[in-house]
Amino acid sequence: MSQDRTGNVLAEILTGTKANPSAVLVTFASPWKLEKGPVFDVETRDGKTGDGAFLAVTKSTGGKRLEDLPSAFFLERLFDPTGRFSFYGAPTDVKVKSSRVEGGRRYIELGFSNLSQSTNAEIPRKALLVATIPEGSDNAVMLVGSANAARWKNGSEAAVRDTVDSFRATPAPKSSLKLRAKERGAPNPFAEI
Repeated sequence: MSQDRTGNVLAEILTGTKANPSAVLVTFASPWKLEKGPVFDVETRDGKTGDGAFLAVTKSTGGKRLEDLPSAFFLERLFDPTGRFSFYGAPTDVKVKSSRVEGGRRYIELGFSNLSQSTNAEIPRKALLVATIPEGSDNAVMLVGSANAARWKNGSEAAVRDTVDSFRATPAPKSSLKLRAKERGAPNPFAEI
């Protein structure tokens, strides 16, 4: 994964299963810095404000189209115990503001509250999720942009919308190279699938 000087992010991710993986190229433009380290997968964020965007992959869609999947299918991935917004406990007050399919992409706008580690208080957040199912994949790839509710009203919403609108996920070009996954928690990040 990489980010150029203008904020464009490029990452190659694997979807599917160990037995049948699919390589997907993901791109998006972000005003926030690409984070690196063992805690981050593909995420851009402002460390001071918490505004940012990150990639997530759903479980198998079971062959369903984006418009046939309920909003809860996508939110389940975000708010599960290992989800990005569940570090300090399950989010509360989850409300879907809108959900629509447009141009082969699913958009879900939502609000929720999550626990702050430093203040132990619930902080309201706003988020915009875009998802697509790349050709040859049975998983939806999502980009989720969010900010706390106060910052959302004061300008962060525009940055999140621009970032989400720039999102693309397409099948990676075919090659003769073997696909290898980075196993979570495995000591060898290049362990073969």
